[in-house]
Amino acid sequence: MMASRFEIPADQLTWHCDLSYLPFTCTAEMTPLEDFIGQDRAIRAIEFGLGVNKPGFNIFVSGLTGTGKTSIIKAFLKKATAKQAAPILDAAKPEDWCYVYNFTDADRPQALRIRRGWGKALKSDMEQLVQNLQREAKKMFESDEYAHQRQEMIDQLQKKQQAMMEGLMEEANRNGLGLRMTPSGIVLLPIKDGKPMQDSDFLTLSPAEKKRLEENRSEIEKKVEDTLREGKKLEREIAEKLETAESQAANYLVRSPFAQVKEKYREYPKVVAYLDGARDHIQKNLARLKTGDAGPAVGPLATMQFGEAPSDPFLPYRVNVFVDNSDAQGPPIIVETNPTYHNLFGVIEKKPIVGGYVTDFTLIKAGSISRANGGYLVLYDRDVLSNAGVWEALQRVIKNRELRIEELGAFFGFIPPQGLRPEPIPTDTKIIMIGDPSLYRTLASLDPDFRETFKVKADFNFEIDRTQENITAFACFISDYCNREGLRHFDTEGVARVIEQCARQVEDQNKLSTRFSDMVDLLVEADFWAAKDNADLVSGRHVEQAIVEKTFRLNLVEKRLQELIAEGTVLVDVDGAVVGQVNGLAVYQMGDFSFGKPSRITAKTFMGRGGIVNIERESKLSGKTHDKGVLILAGYLGGKYAQQSPLSLSSSVCFEQSYDGVDGDSASSTELYAILSSLSEIPIAQGIAVTGSVNQNGEVQAIGGVNQKIEGHYDVCRLKGFTGKQGVMIPRANLRSLMLRPDVVEAVKAGKFHIYAVNTIDEGIEVLTGISAGERASDGSYAEGSVNHRVQKKLQQFTKQQQKISGGTDKESAVASSE
Repeated sequence: MMASRFEIPADQLTWHCDLSYLPFTCTAEMTPLEDFIGQDRAIRAIEFGLGVNKPGFNIFVSGLTGTGKTSIIKAFLKKATAKQAAPILDAAKPEDWCYVYNFTDADRPQALRIRRGWGKALKSDMEQLVQNLQREAKKMFESDEYAHQRQEMIDQLQKKQQAMMEGLMEEANRNGLGLRMTPSGIVLLPIKDGKPMQDSDFLTLSPAEKKRLEENRSEIEKKVEDTLREGKKLEREIAEKLETAESQAANYLVRSPFAQVKEKYREYPKVVAYLDGARDHIQKNLARLKTGDAGPAVGPLATMQFGEAPSDPFLPYRVNVFVDNSDAQGPPIIVETNPTYHNLFGVIEKKPIVGGYVTDFTLIKAGSISRANGGYLVLYDRDVLSNAGVWEALQRVIKNRELRIEELGAFFGFIPPQGLRPEPIPTDTKIIMIGDPSLYRTLASLDPDFRETFKVKADFNFEIDRTQENITAFACFISDYCNREGLRHFDTEGVARVIEQCARQVEDQNKLSTRFSDMVDLLVEADFWAAKDNADLVSGRHVEQAIVEKTFRLNLVEKRLQELIAEGTVLVDVDGAVVGQVNGLAVYQMGDFSFGKPSRITAKTFMGRGGIVNIERESKLSGKTHDKGVLILAGYLGGKYAQQSPLSLSSSVCFEQSYDGVDGDSASSTELYAILSSLSEIPIAQGIAVTGSVNQNGEVQAIGGVNQKIEGHYDVCRLKGFTGKQGVMIPRANLRSLMLRPDVVEAVKAGKFHIYAVNTIDEGIEVLTGISAGERASDGSYAEGSVNHRVQKKLQQFTKQQQKISGGTDKESAVASSE
């Protein structure tokens, strides 16, 4: 049979790990993995990015999920910070940041940068300073000496005021007038015999006496006004003396304590300036020290204040330790898994009161960028992009190298800045963004600032070469994971089966998958089945059982479709031969599970010039790639059969019983075989399913999902009964992709199932029909009886018949026009 020369032997259908590569009894004997497996390109990029401390050289880590991106980043950062930690244990970095009261503009709190661990010290020093001042102020202002000094000044004032009033009263008496104090002020009344004159007595006075009293009253009133002014002057003088005395006492009170604190922080000018401002503020507001702090609110409504917000008399002297690095043993490493706007950039918290909210600088809270200042911040791109405003704000922080803590609405300009506007903080944070390749390409294409802010790309590969070194590294990884997670160790067969599964995941006998998350799942599941078996070690059969059981949990849809095929509801023939009909293979993606399924593809050819009609395309069920594959078929047919005469052909191609849409070009060769069968009228063996794309030169090209496709057709043949003639034809370029299930390989060994590999359409049509395709002679003809000869003959018949019909139509038109 012609097909036999294209058949693939069973030993090429999968790759088995050589146990000689695994020189151990179980993984407990292996040294746990301390380095990384593969990923040299990504590791060099990360080393470069971490080593360049310049603006914009942030790192974007790209790769598929489960390839170890996060683990490698954390390990690298740990190593990098360990190298930097030793020389800085006694140094100032990373520094602390504090927010303090701004004595010039209370709405703009000041940011203080201070030595690592000194933020809490400054806060403690200020709290202790205020407590000491409050205690000393109480002693000073409540002391007998200070009270005596103050009373002496007040007594002097009262004596002078009394003397002035006594003189004024004597003069008024001499002029027949008396002084009386009333709530409205001093009143002058005429007197007689030392008593206020009655109205009747006043009326008996002569006009001259009345005139004299009025003149005296006017003169005395002027003197009263002069005396009152002099009294006010005396009061001001005494008040100034009291204030001066109080100021001197306050200066004496604060001078020495503040001088001690300033000496401690003399290397930080902004801290010293803040201390000077606090000292001056205390001297101008001594009442704060005298009255003391307000007591804390108690009771169930303590968090909800009524009326005005409670005032803290010592608020200006508080210190908000915004970022505390006192426990840091090197540059900080922050992994932010929930990068909301406030979590990342910080927030100014508010306290509710009835009617609104209140805030102050002590409620400014740091975000991840502030806590990672001077170190490293790890983010995940999807989390960042899914939170409104975060990506734009992050780009601004990176470009400006400073952080402004503001509300999201104020950042976008939706609302004007309200309340506090803290001083911006300079940032020196290395941003490491972890994401997938598609998002990287999208950002690089659409965001003009992206390449300026993330200049280093670390690309993680999802596969590595299958070398002995990497196989040993995989065994060390399994050993390390078993030790860390308390799993049973694996014997050599168990390790070999895990590694073989890694090769299957990437569909390459010469590669291994680096999606370690999938491998870890397999290790855990295999350990479970080993425990059920009461085994001390996990063996190959336990790993195989884990693979089978996981497939069973996920393949409900696959089994249902196979049942429909077996029942005849979905029409798929796996025996006999039919003209213009062939079984194609498609892969169904079900999230974390994929499977192959044969589908009947039919082609009808007839005379005409309509070309190839893709029924899927006409019914809007075809994807772009599938449309392209169908269009290629016309190029192949024209190039092969229409060199000497035009191609007069109409053909329709259809995926039968397909209702969900078709995409991909892996069925283009299958469709071409169906067309060739229809034209040549040679039946195609229905037991052989076909996959592979084709180009205009007739070369069969590699496709994806080859293992699932073969296994899908195998399962259908098993359900409907093996005939010994069934199999799958694949592109020869896919030979290295074969990692078939053990039962499929065994069926091939037993001769129940066959795998064929071809390079060209001519080879493929020979396998499907058992008839030679035929080679083109120098005159353009093909050997008699070959498939190509029959196709060419049918196309020539179509052309002649088309010309005959066209000629007859032209004659009829000419006769009609002459009449």
